[in-house]
Amino acid sequence: MDFGLVLQTDPPGATTVELMRRAEAQGFDYGWTFDSAVLWQEPYVIHSRILANTERLVVGPMVTNPGTRTWEVTASTFATLNEMYGNRTVCGIGRGDSAMRVAGRKPNTLGRLEQAIHTIRELAEGREAEVDGTTLRLPWVRDGRLPVWMAAYGPKALAMAGAKADGFILQLADPYLTEWMVKAVRASAEEAGRDPSEVTICVAAPAYVSEDLDHAREQCRWFGGMVGNHVADLVSRYGEHSDMVPEALTAYIKQRQGYDYAHHGRAGNPDTEFVPDEVVDRFCLLGPPAEQLRRLRELRDLGVDQFAVYAMHDAREQVIDAYGSEVIPAFRGEAS
Repeated sequence: MDFGLVLQTDPPGATTVELMRRAEAQGFDYGWTFDSAVLWQEPYVIHSRILANTERLVVGPMVTNPGTRTWEVTASTFATLNEMYGNRTVCGIGRGDSAMRVAGRKPNTLGRLEQAIHTIRELAEGREAEVDGTTLRLPWVRDGRLPVWMAAYGPKALAMAGAKADGFILQLADPYLTEWMVKAVRASAEEAGRDPSEVTICVAAPAYVSEDLDHAREQCRWFGGMVGNHVADLVSRYGEHSDMVPEALTAYIKQRQGYDYAHHGRAGNPDTEFVPDEVVDRFCLLGPPAEQLRRLRELRDLGVDQFAVYAMHDAREQVIDAYGSEVIPAFRGEAS
């Protein structure tokens, strides 16, 4: 299993770069950032500095979307980074939550997302693709490679991830829901004539390495609120008691009153008081190294290829170092 680190691009940008350097030194394989132009600094500028200051880290957004940049600009950005640093990027993409809603726009449709996945990959790898009715190609791309991984929760999105994306990003670490969603993605891949094992499975969730579970929960409760935005969309689309979406995912948002993106992805978010401890424990990895390893083994056995650590809490350095000294070596030692 690979390991990734997920950060917001809060200023100063140099801090994000230094944390990613620290993560690489501790054995992490991927460096991810949020992509929400109003709430945080521009990620691709910082990605360039991360790539320049690391040797092997693969870098990308978790996640971008088809609506805030034109697709040829997104493709050209990735292709430029790849030319400079040797195909060390990955494009995480979804319909768009904070980046779209903060700007007063609705998330993109799945149809638009499907077109964007194809177009961005084709252009970034040097092939022709159509953008708004015009056939384009980036003539300077040589030997470009851009895996495109799709974030998804609902049944239609999961099916599309399996059929069209190079990887699937699941932003929660609940074993029951992970199993359900991984099966859906793999079934869709097989139906599309693909080898299901070729779709990379990435689970992303907060990890907090500590014996103090009460404090860990309060530092990570924000994550249930962030996931709740997507769950609310699913409930509005499929209904509160739909066979299409597991109640284990939807039940906890009944007391949700709304959401202010000013606190998005931050510890202490006042709009996440509705998230119960049980959901925090299911969605996140909390506890000492032994508990982290137990949960990681569960995810590995469900087919997860990467665990990406959301480090939006008061112990960013500590969780990077704890994973580097006690979790990653032990986990990889078991696999060797």
